[in-house]
Amino acid sequence: MKGFEFLQGKYKLNKTEESQSAARRSRIAGESLSQKPTDEIENYLNRFGEILTSSNPGRSLDAFKKILYKKLIIQDVPESYFTLQQKLARELGHGDVAVTMESREEIKRVLQEDQRTSLNLWVDYFASSDSDVYPDWAKYWAFRSMLGISSYDKKKQKFGKRSKSTTAQFPELDREALAYVVDTLNKKIQGNTVPNPVNVDEDVEEKLVSDEAFRKILNTEDFATYYAFAIEHVSADSSELLPIIEGEWRTFKKGEDALNLVQSIQGYGTGWCTAGESTAKAQLGQGDFHVYFSLNKLGKPTIPRLAIRMVDSHIKEVRGVAHQQEIDPFITPVLTDKLKDFGTEGKRYEKKSKDMQRLTEIDRRHTNGEKFTREDLHFLYEIDSEIQGFGYEKDPRILAMIKNRDKRSDIASALGIKPEQVSFTQEKALGGNIVYHDGDLDLSDLTSAEGLVFPDHVSGTIYLNKLISADGLTLPEHVGGTIDLNSLTSAKGLTLPEHVGGIIYLDSLTSAEGLTLPERVGESIYLDSLTSAEGLTLPEHVGGDIYFPSLTSADGLTLPEHVGGTINFRNLTSAKGLTLPEHVGGSINLPSLTSAEGLTFSKYVGGSIHLNKLTSAEGLTLPERVGESIYLDSLTSAEGLVLSDELIESCDAIYIPTRLLEDLRKLYPAAHFI
Repeated sequence: MKGFEFLQGKYKLNKTEESQSAARRSRIAGESLSQKPTDEIENYLNRFGEILTSSNPGRSLDAFKKILYKKLIIQDVPESYFTLQQKLARELGHGDVAVTMESREEIKRVLQEDQRTSLNLWVDYFASSDSDVYPDWAKYWAFRSMLGISSYDKKKQKFGKRSKSTTAQFPELDREALAYVVDTLNKKIQGNTVPNPVNVDEDVEEKLVSDEAFRKILNTEDFATYYAFAIEHVSADSSELLPIIEGEWRTFKKGEDALNLVQSIQGYGTGWCTAGESTAKAQLGQGDFHVYFSLNKLGKPTIPRLAIRMVDSHIKEVRGVAHQQEIDPFITPVLTDKLKDFGTEGKRYEKKSKDMQRLTEIDRRHTNGEKFTREDLHFLYEIDSEIQGFGYEKDPRILAMIKNRDKRSDIASALGIKPEQVSFTQEKALGGNIVYHDGDLDLSDLTSAEGLVFPDHVSGTIYLNKLISADGLTLPEHVGGTIDLNSLTSAKGLTLPEHVGGIIYLDSLTSAEGLTLPERVGESIYLDSLTSAEGLTLPEHVGGDIYFPSLTSADGLTLPEHVGGTINFRNLTSAKGLTLPEHVGGSINLPSLTSAEGLTFSKYVGGSIHLNKLTSAEGLTLPERVGESIYLDSLTSAEGLVLSDELIESCDAIYIPTRLLEDLRKLYPAAHFI
């Protein structure tokens, strides 16, 4: 409640149009809502959160981003910026460079893309489960505040203010600093003591920031001020010690005092949100936390380098201390060796570990002046598969190695084709005789595929979302990104690529007749309108989600052996014919299933299990482990419900009707029933 009161005092949030609109929607939906400002604010934040918890969160998030882009991304670049670019060109010895209309548009495009990219980092982070430890009011405060500031001035140790003519990117996302900021404000408004985190400088035997100065900072309750302080004094730099990899692993056990973990990593510039006490407490509530500490200048293992966060017996994330929490180039052997201790859990990270080892080896040879091999170029330009790392962004070494090279010649060399068979523009890609196109192809206004000739390989996304017929459509053999065929109502004549690295959108397809999907899909498959699985053959591997919201029967359906994300069967009322995959990394949504007859789960489900309308547990055999929650909201009896010790330990919560709580808590006292 203190958080809502804070927002009310700072923004009068309940009086805003957004808050009033949310209140109207709640009342239209028949929900009871008081006139108290804090209740209205809480309702608004709940509505705001629906963007991230809808049945299709990816699309909701994209829609939200588009709104932000329209409102916040620069549209009119000030003349002073172009003048500055001319001045810089003269100072670099390039003479008087004319700023043509074409160059103005290119400069504007680059500025807009940079702003979108920096904004996306914040949006994606707050939309991810990594930020679940923060209360909604704190997310709102941090996000709204961030939108009003620009880049950080290291000399002044402060952020500039953002306006419509600001050309700078949005502030860099430092997760460690952000965790400290939210933790500090939370303690402040709760009336708790907030200690000055700045230690005594041994050279001058006094604090670099006095307690009095720290109190002044604390009393501002200003995000930009807090964030600047955290960047300067909480996120320290120990990069000169990275070549030293000798050290030790230390395990902070589930349920352990979070301060032990926080105090061991805070102040080393890891970028880990775990450096915030509230975040560390939440994470240790879920499982063990393994940290590798390398030796400092005195030979003591104090410098945090690697983190492996567990949710019970499952690896939730692996983080390093390089850019955006990537693994630094020296420490990979330590991580590779440690992952072997986790058996099958560690194997899930094998590709990332191998990719980072290979990247480090290529970088080492490149630094020594060796030329790239054809295989190196294939890898660096991610022609066959994306280079995967452990951080939130691409490893910066990739760009550093290729940014000043002739990309066209490199790709041609990697593929054994002529440079003129590589394209970078849509016009060139569709002109014929192109083997490889680097980038997206936006054909979103096209209603017919007649005369359309694609390259063999497209690295990005193909937008054909208004195409209603596949007649005459021959897609590339390989698409690295997404294929959007959102309006296609029939698969007749459709031949999809052998490999799709992103998402396949076939939302309007009502029948699977004639549909042949790729053997492997890197992300998700959306078949929102499919009412029958007859004739449907799914890929062996789907890296993301599978959506079947309109499917009422599983007859004839064979699911992949591996689904990395969520399986959504929103309207399936019977499990007859349903065989679930051996591995499901996300949730299994069966909210309309009324009987467990014929239902067999895999041993492990990484997310939640939704069985909201199941009235009887007879015949229900749950997985051995569930990473999140189990929803059994409509059970009329506890009879037949069997919960193993392993399941109870792994599961966050089990949602059951109130009338069954007492009986089930007696049967399973260790379980967390809600």
